Amino acid sequence: MLNTITDAPKKGERISVSEAYDADLHASNLTNWQQEYDQISRGAFYGRITELSFDGLQVFCEHTSQALQQKCVVWPNSVWLGIPLVGQEDSRINGLTIGSNTIMCRPGDCEFQLSTPKNYDLYGLVVDQPMLMKLANIHGVELNWRELAEHGRLSIPDKTLEEVRFLLGRLLGVQHKETPLRLQQDIVMMALLEVLKEETPKPAATQSYHHRKTVVDCARQFLAEHLDDAVTVTQLCEITNVSRRTLQYSFESILGVSPIQYLRISRLNGVRRSLVQATEDQGVSNIAAQWGFWHLSQFSKDYKQLFGEQPSQTLEWQS
Repeated sequence: MLNTITDAPKKGERISVSEAYDADLHASNLTNWQQEYDQISRGAFYGRITELSFDGLQVFCEHTSQALQQKCVVWPNSVWLGIPLVGQEDSRINGLTIGSNTIMCRPGDCEFQLSTPKNYDLYGLVVDQPMLMKLANIHGVELNWRELAEHGRLSIPDKTLEEVRFLLGRLLGVQHKETPLRLQQDIVMMALLEVLKEETPKPAATQSYHHRKTVVDCARQFLAEHLDDAVTVTQLCEITNVSRRTLQYSFESILGVSPIQYLRISRLNGVRRSLVQATEDQGVSNIAAQWGFWHLSQFSKDYKQLFGEQPSQTLEWQS
């Protein structure tokens, strides 16, 4: 059940479809990305990636059934645009809300965090930076690389977004065998230039955001270094040098969860990753203890509530 199901592209095609029933296995299905997904909403996970690849250009549509905290790194010397589909809850990139007329943008080889809701669908475009800059020069489009690299989100006119979503939906939904691949690639690149020509950077509105982001980053680093310790809220307040109220507000505004929820969920996802990768001599109790879970009955209850199955079932599925 945990295994990835992939429909490889047939001869003459470049579209592939991958399905997975584990968030982290799903994260590894996106070609040339480095990713780690933590599931934060309760229930069985299902993910699907429809991907179309060209030389120096990647186009995909990603569906995830559960809310996630994602750590992502795109391949080097590239630019990524993330375009959510309409009619779903807002997502966040590095704690910044992505609304109906905003998209995400990050350079390659630069880690960023996404918080995505349940039943989330996203179009993605990744292009080699030199290829993008060359095409922009040919067509006389001025790109502000500093804006694209710094802010994380861009504001785009509704009409432009509507047209790009329609184009990507057609491209990924139907394989036009009669259309030469070079023409398909040119259509995507011209649409990409149109988006970037219309973009307006949308930075954080206040200095408060930067302070809250710093608090969360500091707390997360401390938690990552003390996974087997019983970390308390008081400790986190002391480490980040803020009040409990500020700590709580920082986590909820940046990640959408409280500090205690984040700690418990990240550890449960860590256990799941270890169970999926476990060797024959590793058992549930030993792996749980490595992640700081000592009361096995409560751990099993929490695990099943989050993932929809017992930890022993995850161990069985991967073997």
